[in-house]
Amino acid sequence: MNYLNFQDGSLLVNFKHNKYSRTISLEAKPLPCHDENLACHWVDPSEVLQKIRSASFDNLFIIDGQKLVVVEPAVVELNERGISLRLPETAQEVSYRKVRRHLCEGISAQIMQNSAIFEGTLLDFNALSFRVEVEAVPPQTFQWVDPDLPVNAVFYGAAGAYYSGECRITKQNPGQKLRTYVLEPVRLQRPRFKPKSYRSGRHILAPSPNIFFVHPFTGKQIDLKVVDLSGGGFSVEEDINNSVLLPGMIIDCVEINFANSFTSRCQAQVVYRYALDDDPRTVRCGLTILDMDVQDHVRLLALVYQVDEQHSYLNNKVDMDQLWQFFFETGFIYPKKYSHIKENKEKYRELYEKLYTQHPRIARHFIYQERNVILGHMSTLRFFENSWMIHHHAATKAESNHAGLAVLNLISRFINDSHRLYSMHMNHVFCYFRPDNKFPNKVFGGAARVMRKAKACSLDDMAYLHVQREFSGLQRMSDAWSLTATVRSDLQELESFYEEHSGGLMIEALDLESNMLDGGDLAREYAAIGFRRERHLFSLKMHGNLVAIFMINFSDLGLNMSDLTHCVNVFVLDGEELTKEILSMTLSILFIRFNQEQMPVLIYPKSYAEAQQIPFERTYALWVLSMLYTDEWWEFSERLLRRMRA
Repeated sequence: MNYLNFQDGSLLVNFKHNKYSRTISLEAKPLPCHDENLACHWVDPSEVLQKIRSASFDNLFIIDGQKLVVVEPAVVELNERGISLRLPETAQEVSYRKVRRHLCEGISAQIMQNSAIFEGTLLDFNALSFRVEVEAVPPQTFQWVDPDLPVNAVFYGAAGAYYSGECRITKQNPGQKLRTYVLEPVRLQRPRFKPKSYRSGRHILAPSPNIFFVHPFTGKQIDLKVVDLSGGGFSVEEDINNSVLLPGMIIDCVEINFANSFTSRCQAQVVYRYALDDDPRTVRCGLTILDMDVQDHVRLLALVYQVDEQHSYLNNKVDMDQLWQFFFETGFIYPKKYSHIKENKEKYRELYEKLYTQHPRIARHFIYQERNVILGHMSTLRFFENSWMIHHHAATKAESNHAGLAVLNLISRFINDSHRLYSMHMNHVFCYFRPDNKFPNKVFGGAARVMRKAKACSLDDMAYLHVQREFSGLQRMSDAWSLTATVRSDLQELESFYEEHSGGLMIEALDLESNMLDGGDLAREYAAIGFRRERHLFSLKMHGNLVAIFMINFSDLGLNMSDLTHCVNVFVLDGEELTKEILSMTLSILFIRFNQEQMPVLIYPKSYAEAQQIPFERTYALWVLSMLYTDEWWEFSERLLRRMRA
């Protein structure tokens, strides 16, 4: 009784009608109890005496989940404010439910059937059923609800919807304005995403972490032990009689606690529930991670990746002198590339110090390292709103096969584990590679050739050259030409041209869709951590007809070693009108406007540069992978990695 008072709980006072076989139950709150005397106050004191006028006191019910305690005291006093009782020495405890029901607080409910929507409240639930009370608002009538057909139920609170799903009606009480329904979910497996053939690897950790969360229906804290864990989700076990996790339920904040050493927080959804064959008293529930802070996710992935491969590291602390030595010794920074770097080498050092020690949200690095020696390296960079760039792949010659493949496998796992999180903004991954470079051509070029679906994985060749600003001979363009800020209709025309010419993913990956003209939050995110990220779009037209679009990307020098993040992209729609001289003049005008002496230039399509006999230094292939096709990528890369290891 005192525990009930401490918890501000209530009990049921039951009266039996003197004439009819009917029980009247009134809710009451017990006051502190010192001896056998108990005083209770009515929760709803209105018309109490009138309700029990023709009834006699019977007993008390104390309901605690699965248990019902029946108490038969003697009445000392009964009035409109409460009741005083003398308690007996013993009471009877009855197990009246197999599965405990949990009372809910502040959860609204909707049940829908054949376009009729009834509003109400979720009263209580267990992992197998819900009890809801709904109201019929004229002209609604409960005859609109066919109990033999399923209904769709939605439960929501201040933070939004916590559950929605198809349910069957197993019980209902009569009532014209208010009616209570008991509902059972139709399915106990509720996959959130399209099922994958290649799922994230699950790992059993020792010690295993715990999850803590406030249950969205009850407001009570839940603490469960994690059975296994991956970068995309985890599973836990519950006592079958006290289970509180139901498939489909969304939990806004789950804290994954690793032995009180560090925690990661995420939004999660329960996706399955089943009883264990070897222990029928236990159920296992699987939860998928819907979203997670990117830094928390990095810590989680770094931990689980170490379980599989102890020499593979994600965003680990790096000795910068050793990293630079690695870049030079592997030939990643070759003499010609160094000639572009040497004048700004202090800026490069400063930039990479920030990238590899401060771990900004926009970048990831993957390192294969043994005995304090770096053997393999790869990194990614979020350079467009929803696209991540893969670059800086290098491995030592002695370990190039194993270490190079290890970091490639690590980045594939990172993509598979991360792309479904909204906070990662990963709809595409892309990279630039030289087709004459055997390794990336075999990996990235091979994937596009095997998948043979341009909307899944595409390749587009571009001509790459360095262009100097011309001071002498710079003439004014004729009035037929105009160079203006790009508008939506220009990007729509570029989309049509590219779809006809290639049909791949370049427009989506590089934020060149018409609805992406105004960009997003990426530039602000770069600025917040002290990095530079600017994009400018210009349209070159002749007599009002679009000839080419120029995309100028500005970033910190060295963010990409070939300055593919600090360059001009030229997309030529009319190669006959755009002569080599007009192109050179346009680039010089843009260089003057942005005070640039020289910049790398990427020209698409490459065939335009060849037709105009523009001398270019090399060909870069732009490879883009859609995250809708990660299974196909995994199938290809696993087969390739097995073959290359062999």
